[in-house]
Amino acid sequence: MLFNSYEFIFLFLPITFFIYFYLSSKRLIVGAKAFLVFASLFFYSWWNITYLPLILGSILFNFTIGVSLSKDDNLKYKLSKKTILTFGIICNLLLLGYFKYTDFFISNANLALDLNMDLLHITLPLGISFFTFTQIAYIVDAYRGEVKEMDYLNYSLFVTFFPHLLAGPILHHKEIMPQFNHSKSFVKNYKNIAVGIFLFSIGLFKKVVIADTFAVWATNGFDKAEVLNLIEAWATSLSYTFQLYFDFSGYTDMAIGIALLFNIKFPINFNSPYKATNIQDFWRRWHITLSRFLKDYIYIPLGGNKKGETRTYLNLFLTFLIGGLWHGAGWTFIFWGFLHGVALVVHRAWQKLNFKLNRILAYFITFNFINISWIFFRAKDWDSAIKVLSSMFSLDNVVISKKVFDFFNSLNLNYVFNYGVVFEHLGSDNKIILFFLLFIFVLFSNNSIYIANNFKANKRNLIFILLMLIYAIPMITNISEFLYFDF
Repeated sequence: MLFNSYEFIFLFLPITFFIYFYLSSKRLIVGAKAFLVFASLFFYSWWNITYLPLILGSILFNFTIGVSLSKDDNLKYKLSKKTILTFGIICNLLLLGYFKYTDFFISNANLALDLNMDLLHITLPLGISFFTFTQIAYIVDAYRGEVKEMDYLNYSLFVTFFPHLLAGPILHHKEIMPQFNHSKSFVKNYKNIAVGIFLFSIGLFKKVVIADTFAVWATNGFDKAEVLNLIEAWATSLSYTFQLYFDFSGYTDMAIGIALLFNIKFPINFNSPYKATNIQDFWRRWHITLSRFLKDYIYIPLGGNKKGETRTYLNLFLTFLIGGLWHGAGWTFIFWGFLHGVALVVHRAWQKLNFKLNRILAYFITFNFINISWIFFRAKDWDSAIKVLSSMFSLDNVVISKKVFDFFNSLNLNYVFNYGVVFEHLGSDNKIILFFLLFIFVLFSNNSIYIANNFKANKRNLIFILLMLIYAIPMITNISEFLYFDF
C-alpha cells in the first residue's frame, strides 16, 4: 500500500487512527498496540502477502537473539555473546543477500568464469533493507548493553510500525520503544495531529506534484532517449537530482507526519542537503539516519578515526563503498559509493591542509559533484550512465532555439551550435522555469521540519494545507512508487 494512494489516505489511515485511539481510550493498551501491529502487517501484506512469513520470522529471530544478548545466562550454552552477535548479523546479511544480491553474484560469476548459470529473478521483498538494518542495529545495541526492555509486542511494533516500515527512517530502539510505553502516546494530541497532517500534506505535494513531474524527464533521458544533446543531458541529470530529493524527502515528511498522528516522533532524516557546501556537510544533511547507521555500525567498528590518518581514510572509503552496495546490487551503485568515499577522503585531506574555498565556489563544486554522482545511482547500466555523462560535457551536439541561434550567428559563433527542438528527446521544454524556481527554493527556503517545528494552527496554515491537498490529491490517479522502495 502506498502513502500516495486513495485507499491509504481515505481508508487505511483514518480507520487505523480511530480504532487505535478508541482502544486506547478504553485503556486497552495492549490491545491498541496489538491492533497497530496487525494494521502494520496488513499494510505490509497489501503489496504481496507471500512475504508476510518472512518479516514475521525475521522479527522472531532477531528478538530471540536480542534477548539472548541482553541476558547473562547464555554461557551455560557455552556460547559467548560475541558468537551469538556474529551469528545474528550473518543470518540477517544472508537473508538480505539472498533476496537482493543472488542474481548480481550469479551474473558476475557467469561473466568472470565463463559460466552459464540461470538467474533466479528473485522478487525483492518491500522494505527488507530497512527492517534488516533496523534489526541489526537492535542486536548490536543489545550486545553493547543498551537495550533496556524485552517485550515482544513492543519490539514487533517497533519493527513493523507502518510509517517507517518500507523506506525508513532507520530507527534506533532506544529512541522509539520508550515512546510506545509513555502514557501520553495513547491520548489524542491535537497539536501533533495538526503538525502531522501539515507534514503529510507537504510530503504528498513533494511526491506527486514535484517528484513525479521530474520523473518524466529523468525516465525519458535515462531510459528512452538513444542520444541526448548537451542541454538535454543536463536537464536529465538535474531532473533526477530533484526527483530523488523530493521523492525521498516527501516520503520522509509523510512518514514523520503519520507517526506524529500516533504521538510517535521520528528522527529528522533530511536537513536541506542541497544547501551543503562540502561532501561531509551533505552527508550530515542527506538520509541522516542512514549516515548515522553507517557511522555507528560500520565506520566506528572498522576503527573510525582512532587508528591513524591512513586507516581513517581507508575506513571512510570502505564505509561508503559498503553504503553503495547496500543501495543496490549493481556496479553502478558500487561506483557511486566509490565516488562518495573518494570525495570524503579528499575532503578530509583538504581540511588537514587547512585549505578553504570561497563559499559560493564550494557550493557550486559540491552540488555539481552530487548531481553527477547521482547519474550512476540512477542509470540502469554503464551505457546509460555514460550516455548522459558524456553528453553533458560534449560540444559536438549543442542544440539551441532558432532565436538564440540567430543571435549567436550575428556574433559569428554559429559554428558551435545547431538549432532545432532543444528538448526533442525529453518531451517538452516547460520545466526550465521549474528548474529555476527549485534552485531558489532549495537555496533559500526553510525545510519542512523547520516549518513544522514552528507550526501554528491558524487559518493561514489551514488554507495552505487545503491548497496542497486540493492540488495533490487529484494527481494521485497517476500512482507511482517511491524510489527508495527499490533499495
